[in-house]
Amino acid sequence: MICCVKDCTRGTILSDTNIPVRTMAPRPEGCRAVAETLGRIGDKWTVMVVGSLAQGPMRYNHILRTVEGISQRMLTLTLKGLEQDGLVTRTMYPTIPPRVDYELTELGRLLIAPLQSLHDWATEHRPAMLAARAAFAEKESEAASQRARFTTPK
Repeated sequence: MICCVKDCTRGTILSDTNIPVRTMAPRPEGCRAVAETLGRIGDKWTVMVVGSLAQGPMRYNHILRTVEGISQRMLTLTLKGLEQDGLVTRTMYPTIPPRVDYELTELGRLLIAPLQSLHDWATEHRPAMLAARAAFAEKESEAASQRARFTTPK
């Protein structure tokens, strides 16, 4: 992955300003594939839906109630994308009203372990991130007050 990141962000240095700039060259094929995959599994709603489905098969409305804050449209789009990528199966039963269950595929179940690791990391490091945000906000506030002192007419 590291070499892919290097390949995707390779740039040139402008001699006058010493600022790295991305080249306009197309990304390597492997990089494009990784970016596309991470775009699917790194989406906030995908993570939440996969986490819900880790408990077992669910009906649409149960997922909607489980994933707090997701709209019906976003849930529909997320489930279609997960089904398209082979992470979720959709089973429709010929009842009245029709019953539809969603379930993780084997590929989808393989995603649970990395997502659990991310969850654990986020839980463990959340206090440090909040402290860093507070320190950053304090530093920004001090810098703003310094700028205000120097720009105020006398």
